[in-house]
Amino acid sequence: MLTDKSLLQELRTKLEAEKTDLEERVRRLSQPTEFGNDVESDDLSAEADEAEEFSGTMGEAAALKERLNDINRALIKITDGTYGSCETCTMDIASDLLKEDPESRHCRACKQKLRDTSL
Repeated sequence: MLTDKSLLQELRTKLEAEKTDLEERVRRLSQPTEFGNDVESDDLSAEADEAEEFSGTMGEAAALKERLNDINRALIKITDGTYGSCETCTMDIASDLLKEDPESRHCRACKQKLRDTSL
């Protein structure tokens, strides 16, 4: 658990700023895209390009929403006093890792184990 109050405030500020940015990006990506009407066109490649762009946008929005969930979880942990503890082993997450990745849910060792098992 992180007990350095100034670092905790610095990370809270960083998380809140990132949250605001991500919410705006998700909002923009979630707005419907106007592709126009290509029904009369014999060129189906334009429609395929539009469908591919839409698919990519939805994938990006999903990834941003997942990161936003991690940030919200970190902010809740700051509030309830559990921020900085690994969700897997309950050991403290190193301050340098939290500075680099403030929404981190796992210590370095557990992150590595999770990566190794997902391969």
